[in-house]
Amino acid sequence: MSEASAAVTSLLPGWARGELAATCSWADDERRRYPWSGALHFADTPGDCQFFYGRDCHNMKGEKDMCVVGGINNYTAALTNSSAPLVDPTISLMFLAHFVGDVHQPLHRVWDLDIIEKAMKDFYNDDLSIMTHVIMQNITEAWSEEEREWEACSSRTKTCADKQVQVRYGECATGVRCGVRGC
Repeated sequence: MSEASAAVTSLLPGWARGELAATCSWADDERRRYPWSGALHFADTPGDCQFFYGRDCHNMKGEKDMCVVGGINNYTAALTNSSAPLVDPTISLMFLAHFVGDVHQPLHRVWDLDIIEKAMKDFYNDDLSIMTHVIMQNITEAWSEEEREWEACSSRTKTCADKQVQVRYGECATGVRCGVRGC
């Protein structure tokens, strides 16, 4: 087990049985306990399909850094600074794992409603097997390059999540309200 894996495993709650994936829905399950965290599950853009941290990372009250990218930055910083006051590293890890999932679901609300059916009709002749093949091919080929972009992030003081969000949301579908929207 690598040093990083061991560090993550040591922070996991017992009920996760050593599996980070077991904790990934925790932040959704605990929203009532942490109501302030609601805004950290997404970031809305004004419809131009571009995310700008300074403009778009705020909650409904206008408080800055209250969006999914702000959450990723905050909990990454909390985990890298063991002397941070009043920060539970286990909770920080579980929030971080969840928000990384949320930021990769930019059109989650729309996907849940009808975009899959629309894409299948418009681009794949209503053939699920063709659509599935194309998605699998993208995961193993075109999208696999994203891993290198994350690895190339040179900043030690903040994540490159804002850069990744910018790239991802430049690919919005026509007629879809754009933004980062988690569950």
